[in-house]
Amino acid sequence: MEIRNIAIIAHVDHGKTTLTDALMRQTGAADEGVSMDSNALELERGITIYAKNTSIFYRDTKINIVDTPGHSDFGSEVERVLRSIDTVLLVVDAQEGPMPQTRFVLKKSLELGLKPIVVINKIDKPAARPEIVHEMVLELFLELGADNAQIEFPTVYAIGREGIAKKNLKDESKDLTPLLDTILEHVPPAVANDIADKRAEQKLDMPARLQPFNLAYDNFLGRLAIARAYEGTLKNGQKVFVKKPNGETYSGKITKLYTFRGLKREETNEVIAGDICMLAGLPEIYIGDTITGSEDAPALPAIKIDEPTISLNLVVNDSPFAGRVGKFVTSRQIRERLERELEVNVGLRVDFSPSDFITIYGRGELHLAILLENMRREGFELQVSQPHVLEKMEDGKRLEPFEEVVVDVPEQMSGTIISKLTERRASLIDMKNEGEQVRIIFETPTRGLLGYRNQFVVDTKGLGIISSHFIGFKPYVGEMKHEKSGSMISMEKGKALAFSLNNLQDRGVLYIEPSDEVYEGQVIGNTSKGEDLYVNPTKGKQLTNMRASGSDEGIYLTPAYKLDIERAMEIMSDDEYIEITPTIIRLRKILLTQQERSKAQKKTV
Repeated sequence: MEIRNIAIIAHVDHGKTTLTDALMRQTGAADEGVSMDSNALELERGITIYAKNTSIFYRDTKINIVDTPGHSDFGSEVERVLRSIDTVLLVVDAQEGPMPQTRFVLKKSLELGLKPIVVINKIDKPAARPEIVHEMVLELFLELGADNAQIEFPTVYAIGREGIAKKNLKDESKDLTPLLDTILEHVPPAVANDIADKRAEQKLDMPARLQPFNLAYDNFLGRLAIARAYEGTLKNGQKVFVKKPNGETYSGKITKLYTFRGLKREETNEVIAGDICMLAGLPEIYIGDTITGSEDAPALPAIKIDEPTISLNLVVNDSPFAGRVGKFVTSRQIRERLERELEVNVGLRVDFSPSDFITIYGRGELHLAILLENMRREGFELQVSQPHVLEKMEDGKRLEPFEEVVVDVPEQMSGTIISKLTERRASLIDMKNEGEQVRIIFETPTRGLLGYRNQFVVDTKGLGIISSHFIGFKPYVGEMKHEKSGSMISMEKGKALAFSLNNLQDRGVLYIEPSDEVYEGQVIGNTSKGEDLYVNPTKGKQLTNMRASGSDEGIYLTPAYKLDIERAMEIMSDDEYIEITPTIIRLRKILLTQQERSKAQKKTV
């Protein structure tokens, strides 16, 4: 049986996972309602966060498919997946065309010498423009330096939601057979496409060489490695050698071997070159290591991961409400959880060396927010500082991370967006009118985007779309203007009362509702004037024997602006913490009392 290995790549929400689910249903690998996105956060947000693999069988061929995240914050997931496959399906929305993450994932694929198959998806959209999008994709290939073989990409048109694909727009089709035929026609058999030796006839006689691109965990088997077999045959019970990128080598024994059928794993006695498998028995295995049957076999090239661009400090929760709802509240428990995360999250870096806090480094606000949200749902309590971008020095020059930002907004709002981003040191690169919409492309320092997305929603009244991806480190552009909103800080501990909140809502936006418990130093809202305001949200109405006209009028409160981790990251100040618990997210001042803050302020003057 021949094996084909492919990955599905695309911008967020262009239909990768929907298309993969449809392929699994058509080939009998999954039932109706089964999806590749199984993580609770993925289902809630409608995005892929973790790379996952499946396999389908079509015309006596096993097709291993890896579904990748579309967001650039999870670029480390994409990077390692692309090293384990032979071709990519580049899915592009027939209305939106290439977006920032389209460029990001395509650039990675072309650099590795892969020859993409382009799938123009959602051709049933009322505003779909598949012919124009095809030309836009071709322009992107040329811009990214694709070679002649890569530019001659096959194109398939699809409606992933309905499970329909066609090679030409005018063709009749009732399923995804045209796409499956294109995969068999253009994806080389895995055995004949080895990164070290193209000679298929020698492939199976060589010592086994595999490289893990993902990790899993089983309560009975311990750490599991998901790996691509590049050479030879690996057998269950076989003694192997693990070569690490730093040159270290140790031996081990395979205790279980699995291959994939649909989303299920099937136990097997051997795995041949070209296949993707899961193996147990190597508790110290990491992504990018080389597993080989011979101590003399050379290690495979290490998987290079883009460096982090953002950091924040993480501390034990010490607020007045600490430990009320969390199961895991100690620094030891938090440290152990982060150590487990480092085993599978290759884009994450953690510095445990400071004694009173832990510094975590990631690829963006979303990358770190997803980790913190998962910890919160597992029962952890902790606090985190304001995120900061990472700078570095090269040849005596101060460099900072930059991103390409693509904005789609109604034409009448474009002036406001250009003005706001220019204040944040963004450079206007391109601007195109597309009907009543305008697409504007900027290059901006990453720090210019921190705290901006929430403002963007307000400025565009929810009608705009903003996407970005990391493009590299460039010279530091100097100070930038930020619209700082002040904090509304509670002076008292107790339950918030509707009477008090009714008076406070005219001063800004509230994050709490009546009956919410608050403590001194908690940030309960922001102020419209941009200055910190000390308030008492627990203050009730003064009771007297006299009744004044209008004193018993009804209270009408605007719904509170409920904080989640990402929202809090955007609006917090550098002297504040986000308090993260399993049930609630709060903002607080690092120094809780006004007296402490005044003393600290005098020391800095």
